[in-house]
Amino acid sequence: MPFISGPKGRVLASILLTLPLWACSPPQDVANVQQVVAGSEDESADFAVQPVDALTLPMVQGWPSSHPDSHHGWIGSGGGTSDQVIAGGDLLNLAVFAGNESALLADPIQLPNLKVSSKGTVFLPYIDEVEVAGMTADAARSRIQEKLTAIIPDVQVQLTHAAGTKNSVEVVAGMPRNGSYPLTSGDTTVTAIIAAAGGLPETMNNPQVNLQRGGRLYRVGAKTILENPGLDTVLRGGDRIYVTPDDRYFLSLGAAGKEALVDFPKDEVTTLDAMSLIGGVDQNTANPKGILVLRNYPASAVAANPDRGPSKQKVVFAFDLTSADGLFAAGQFKIEDRDLVLVTQSPLVNTRTILGFFTGFISAGRTTATAVN
Repeated sequence: MPFISGPKGRVLASILLTLPLWACSPPQDVANVQQVVAGSEDESADFAVQPVDALTLPMVQGWPSSHPDSHHGWIGSGGGTSDQVIAGGDLLNLAVFAGNESALLADPIQLPNLKVSSKGTVFLPYIDEVEVAGMTADAARSRIQEKLTAIIPDVQVQLTHAAGTKNSVEVVAGMPRNGSYPLTSGDTTVTAIIAAAGGLPETMNNPQVNLQRGGRLYRVGAKTILENPGLDTVLRGGDRIYVTPDDRYFLSLGAAGKEALVDFPKDEVTTLDAMSLIGGVDQNTANPKGILVLRNYPASAVAANPDRGPSKQKVVFAFDLTSADGLFAAGQFKIEDRDLVLVTQSPLVNTRTILGFFTGFISAGRTTATAVN
């Protein structure tokens, strides 16, 4: 090959120096869809790929939770009575008026601080035990008066009631004024006690209301209770309440607005919510047809029947946000604790990178030619 000298030779040399850069594969720090799902169809694959659209959404929504132990449920309001009922440990104060015309002018017989026993009874002289547990104050007054009439004709009774430990709730932690709160009525709700205890901390992320009752734990977001009055549970004596921050999070990676651990700001976060929380997608590098949610299920969730559970413990849920079908599905698919939301790279990124190198290659040649001339 003859040696080319002079200006043309210098231009060619510049072009040849640029060619290796153009020929190299462009750098890539974000996976594309093909790379993530590669090998999923192999029988030996330890993960499955599940497209999510209007057809498959009902099926995957019926799958078990990836964190079954974190679901504690909640109790609906269930209604209540405005009158508090008497329970063991409560104190009753009786004023007994003798049955004669001057009884109102005479001092009544005072029977203060009658403690209701664990059996739900109070002891009255000459009458013995009177069962009052589960009654309102008015009902208990009527029963006691009826019993006293046998020994004091036309007797009149006044009764006041003070709640004891079994008619109180304990605010254990998470609020400004933790402590014991008597249930002054039979329809005292969770939000009423939260308000009495000073309200929710403003800086706490998605406060979770925890209710311990009868050896069970129930949990729901405070915001969910406020938005659904039917969930404002009527409290019972002995209930324990505490408030904790929501410790759930998901991860965002890839061509997203940010790569981070993202806290759940509310009880339910959908895929579309997640996209908003991570700042959307990078318009220059993201592939809206390849939004992936990676999830690990417990072994107990795996099922041969796709209507009952995933076929593998590791599942990649795939969304196409360029179609209305995909957008609606993403708006209903719920993100779970520790999910990974991966925004894959657009297939056009490599093309753009190569074109960038090629443009630089042409510019370099023109610059060199101009300098030579």
